[in-house]
Amino acid sequence: MGKDVIVACDFASAEAVYNFLDKFTDKKPFVKIGMELFYAAGPEIVKQIKARGHKIFLDLKLHDIPNTVKKSMAVLSGLDVDITNLHAAGTTRMMQAALEGLTRPDGTRPLLIAVTQLTSTDQEIMEKDLLINEPIDKVVMHYAKNAKLAGLDGVVCSPLEAGKVHECCGQNFLTITPGVRFADGEIGDQKRVMTPAEAKKIGSDYIVVGRPITAAADPVAAYERCVKEFIG
Repeated sequence: MGKDVIVACDFASAEAVYNFLDKFTDKKPFVKIGMELFYAAGPEIVKQIKARGHKIFLDLKLHDIPNTVKKSMAVLSGLDVDITNLHAAGTTRMMQAALEGLTRPDGTRPLLIAVTQLTSTDQEIMEKDLLINEPIDKVVMHYAKNAKLAGLDGVVCSPLEAGKVHECCGQNFLTITPGVRFADGEIGDQKRVMTPAEAKKIGSDYIVVGRPITAAADPVAAYERCVKEFIG
């Protein structure tokens, strides 16, 4: 897979996401299906969006004991998604178990990515709420190293950290970066943000963009602007 823009389809119903995707008549964007949509519409929404020709990042952020995550990933492996994820905080053992569960009998599997720290988390919040007093960059790199050690394909991280992840884990270790906003847009509840052009410069492999596209007056134009800034 090359660089791409992933559109976060954070909608509350199947009807809402179909109405959004129907606007894209020329290109089928890579889409992220998160907890809101998956819990509202179930696994069937994944199958239907895939049938429309979209690549899918299934963003459910699993985090549980290793055996539960392994069994859950085995179920998710039956859905034809391209990327799925879990929380690196679940430990290396959990990530290894997830990889085992996700791998199909024929040896194929979706890409498996670990969430390091959410882009709504900053140093102050991490120290106050999580009692993690190490610098956030150090924490993210530690989680990334653990994910690589476990055999995962990459991490979800802030675009501010993507370049450092590549330095730490290699250029082929993927970085998927939310927290991307246009220079003239609102940052919402994100703490660590960057523009598509900046994310490209720093080395993000994929950027995840939600409201700047989904809430735009012209979503297709906003998507095309994002692709142009990030991919060229």
